[in-house]
Order: sequence, then C-alpha cells, then structure tokens
Amino acid sequence: MVTRYVYVVTRATTLDVLSLTSQRKVLRRHSSAADVRLRSRPSPYLFIRSDGKASVTEEQLLRCGRVQYSSFMKRFDPKTGLVITTGGGGASKTGIKNAVQFLDLQLVGERQYSASLLHSHDTDMRANMNMAVADGVIAVGQDGACCLMSFNHTQKDGGKAAAKNAGNNVQQSSARRRAGKGDKGGQDGAAASGDVPDLKNETAHISVKVLAEVQSDLNPQDPLQKVVRFSPDLSLLLTGGTDGHIRVWEFPSLKKKFDFKAHEGEIEDLDMSPGNKHLVTVGRDFSCSVWTGNQLAMGLKWHETLPEMAEKTYRYLACRFGKVEDQKDALRLYTVQIPHKRERRPPPCYLTKWEGKSFLPMLTAPCGAEVISTLAVSDSGTFLGLGTVTGSVAIYIAFSLQKLYYVQESHGIVVTDLAFLPDLLIKGKSIKGNNETALLSVGVDSRCQVHSVANRRSFPIWLVLFFCGLMVVGVILLLQYMFPGFI
Repeated sequence: MVTRYVYVVTRATTLDVLSLTSQRKVLRRHSSAADVRLRSRPSPYLFIRSDGKASVTEEQLLRCGRVQYSSFMKRFDPKTGLVITTGGGGASKTGIKNAVQFLDLQLVGERQYSASLLHSHDTDMRANMNMAVADGVIAVGQDGACCLMSFNHTQKDGGKAAAKNAGNNVQQSSARRRAGKGDKGGQDGAAASGDVPDLKNETAHISVKVLAEVQSDLNPQDPLQKVVRFSPDLSLLLTGGTDGHIRVWEFPSLKKKFDFKAHEGEIEDLDMSPGNKHLVTVGRDFSCSVWTGNQLAMGLKWHETLPEMAEKTYRYLACRFGKVEDQKDALRLYTVQIPHKRERRPPPCYLTKWEGKSFLPMLTAPCGAEVISTLAVSDSGTFLGLGTVTGSVAIYIAFSLQKLYYVQESHGIVVTDLAFLPDLLIKGKSIKGNNETALLSVGVDSRCQVHSVANRRSFPIWLVLFFCGLMVVGVILLLQYMFPGFI
C-alpha cells in the first residue's frame, strides 16, 4: 500500500557517493567548467512540490513514495498520464538500484500533487542515463547502447475496498482513492488541501518488455550515449554520444538511416523540427549546427548578437524547438549558452531565441550566474524551464525571455531533467489543475518535484475598455473645468 507523509525539508548535507561510475557519467552529461561538488549520499525519497515560493514549508512537500536510485531523466507520457523516471548507480555495487520507474501523478485539491509508485523495472547492472518516450515505447541510453522497451498500462476495478498490496511491482494507482476500512488517518497531507472523494479502488498493472538494442556510441575508450530523441512524427530515433556522431534509425524497424560525424567533441544535445525538416545539434566544440538529412545547412553564431562577446568564451549546452502560441505556422528555436571557463566572479549564462525556419537570432537575454544544466519547453511554447548544476529551478516566459518563477537550490545537486505537464485531460481532469503551468524536475539527489505557477489575474477586454473610456471622459471634464470654453 502506498502511503503519503508530510515531510519537513532541511538543507541537504553534502553528497559523497552515488557510485563512482554513475557520478562520472552524470557529470559528463551535465558538466561545465564549474566545479560541481559531489555531496553525501542521495535521499531515497520522492518529493512532490507545488508552490511558487522560494521558501519551503512543511505543507508544501509531500513524501509520496521512494526512489531507490539516483534519478537522471524523467518524462510524462501523455497517452497514459504516467510519469516515467530512469536512473541508477551503474555497475558498481553501491546498493543504488538501476531501474525504470512508473509513477501515477494525481492532482489533490487545487495546487497540491500526490504520486504513487506503480511499477519498477530493474535493469540489472546498467544505469539508465537518458530517455525518450513515444506511444508506449521507451528508448533508454545504457552506456554506449540504446535499449528500446515497450510498456503496457492496464487498470482493474477492485470495487470500494481498502487498498491492498498487489506485490512488489504492482501497486495502487493512487493513494487518495482508498476507501472503506483502514482509511482513518489515511488522508495525511492530502487532507490539508481538500476533501478526498470516495472513489472506486483501482489497481494498476504495468508490464515492460525489452524490444531491441542498438549500439549508439562507438567511442573505443568509454562509450556513452548522451542524448536520445524521437522525431515529432515518431518515424525516426536519433542518438548522440561521446564519439561526436549522430545516428538516425527508422522507427520502429530500427534500420539505420544516417551515421555522420557532427561534432569534434561530445554531443551535448539535439532536437528535430516538426516535419523532420531540420535537425539541430549541440557539441562541446563550441558549435551549434543545423542539418538537413546528413548535410550541414548552417552553423549558428549567437555571439554575433553581442558584439563585445569573444567567440570562444561561451559554449552551447542545449537546444529545443518550440511552438508559438496563437501562431500555427510559426516556430522558434531556443538555445542555452554557458561560460566555457568559470571565473572567481561567475559570468552569466544566456538564453537565445531564434526564428525556427530561417534560424536568425531574435532575442538574447542573461539567465543568471548559476550554470545551466538542462532546458525544457512547454507544449504550447509559452514557457521555458531551466535547471542548474547547483540544484535551482526557473521558469521563463518564452516571448520575452523574462523570469517568471525561481527556486534557489530546490534540489541538493545537479538538476538532470525537466518536463512540463501537458495541456491535456486525464480522466476528465486537467493534470495542471488551476495552474498556468506546472514543471516536473528531477535531480541527482533522487528528488522528483512539481513546480507550479498559479494562473495570473486577468480582466475581460470590455472591462479594460470601460475604464479607459471613463478616464478619457474624466480628463475632458477636468480640462473643461480648468479651462472654460475648452469644448
């Protein structure tokens, strides 16, 4: 049975051991010239956060389950409504489990979230460093290989009864659905945010099957896949690793389509535009390249927007395509640039917005001195999410690149992945609730958090016009009073 607890958060003490193997790989994936300190052993708990403030109170964090490994990647599957996390301690026998876990995220009340662990798929001695999800299939990076797994989610109606433990891998889909005997005191933290309805108890069953595996990185010394993506139409699987090659497979046949050298150093990130027209890649060789098929179309030059900026003082870290709200055919590309070398007085990182078809720079803005580790774009293209190597999380407005939300050191160490909750209905309810946006974050400290921004107050246009009219009439009357005969 999955229970919920209110958990008092204290400042995490420093981290020491994750596992030497997995630490090296995490820092290779999210490293910068910044000195990232490894701290004490990560907490084994999963946390759900739903406040928009920098301070953390006892009511704002719920301990909803346990994550017995260091979490590196997280995705929200829109088809099933499940949160999928991956991670692990690698081949070293540190006691940190290598697994893919499936979580059921529920909105309790207006702004509080609760999560239940449904299933944990053990991947033996192989840590899961990166992941992509597409229509019931998960592509997971394991060392220099990409492993494809299928998962099936089914639910059975168990009637109105107390929740029962269905085994190690099959658990109740939501702790707040418990009813009947044993429910006294079972509301815990959720009860503080609203009534818990008397719903039918449902048990969820998730089965995972390994489909295939492809070699995605051929570095002779230490092969490591660093990024994996499905194309927007789910017809292609794309990977990049430490050997600087981009490999493209047709999906689901896994017939290799392209294999080309994209960068001299490691591949940091990649993304493909809608229609599979352009592929954008980011490498540690200071370059961000646009490809058509396997042919180089152009290289992006963000520093030209800031004439005082030297060419190799910054390097690209991440890239993402995004829609433009209320403009169906418009497209934007967002990139993150971080300092190549850290100084005693850290220089800022930068966000750049590009026109998504001509790739001309539109706007560049600083985004703080904390080194960025990951970037996410909301489905609507309205918001950008940023995580840092010091554990901070921020949400920016995509149109103006202005900061909307920020929590300093929300995680104990590197934020490894971010994902916005989608604009969709699950079981008739919006997963975002009464929030303008909600962002999932995961870090090496094993914490999974929800950062939500409440809907901002808005006024109908007729009311704004009415007050404008009153102001005009008032000004005219005032002028008539001060200057008789004005009208």
